Amino acid sequence: MKINTLKAVIIEDELAAVNALKAYLGKYCPQVELLGVAHNCNDAISLINEVAPQLVFLDVEMPFGNAFDVLEGCKSLDFETIFVTAYSDYALRALNQSAAYYLLKPISIEELIVAVNKVGQMILQKDGIQRNQIVIDNNKNNFELQKLILPTVEGFEVVQNKAIIRLKGNGNFTDIYMEDGTKKMVCRFLKHFEELLTYPFVRIHKSHIINVNFVKKYHKGAGGYVILNDGNEIEVSASYKEHFLKSLV
Repeated sequence: MKINTLKAVIIEDELAAVNALKAYLGKYCPQVELLGVAHNCNDAISLINEVAPQLVFLDVEMPFGNAFDVLEGCKSLDFETIFVTAYSDYALRALNQSAAYYLLKPISIEELIVAVNKVGQMILQKDGIQRNQIVIDNNKNNFELQKLILPTVEGFEVVQNKAIIRLKGNGNFTDIYMEDGTKKMVCRFLKHFEELLTYPFVRIHKSHIINVNFVKKYHKGAGGYVILNDGNEIEVSASYKEHFLKSLV
């Protein structure tokens, strides 16, 4: 097998979508060697366990289950996944938090090529991040398990959501302050994280998102300010005050 060959399977219930993806891969991604196709969750789990692919094209929504059910049923998650979805906001949040690659239907040829090339690089580099497990955990309604994959200059860093005290907008960057006293600088706008992170993360200012689990005190005022467990005082904008106070109830 050539070093740049990617052994892959397609998990998709719609025949037209399967045929389109196979045609695109054959013409534009010749490094992909297709080992099989499955159309439902049970067959998908059996196929992945049998052929041990390096790459799985995985439809998010299928009859009698979804992509997360497939991942949970696999004996090993030692493969990379490109998720394919038509909509499903809840799924996109879990995927974005996990820095997973996904394609929106109808699939763009250009985006497919980019995704396959990036995943191919990840497989060669073997960065050790268990993205599939993180996707599973982030899809569950369990804050204790949820993680965030942060892009860095070197690659990615995984942090636990519960260990994030606050996020501060810093121009084109966001500074993320952790419970252990460290700070992560990420090349993403604060708005990016506002869309990813749900309660207990609450935006209280145009430049600040806090984890309300770390709020020690609140002082009244036009907007007031909070004192966090690490001793930092953060202003609450008047426009965010009502939303913030409701989050504490």
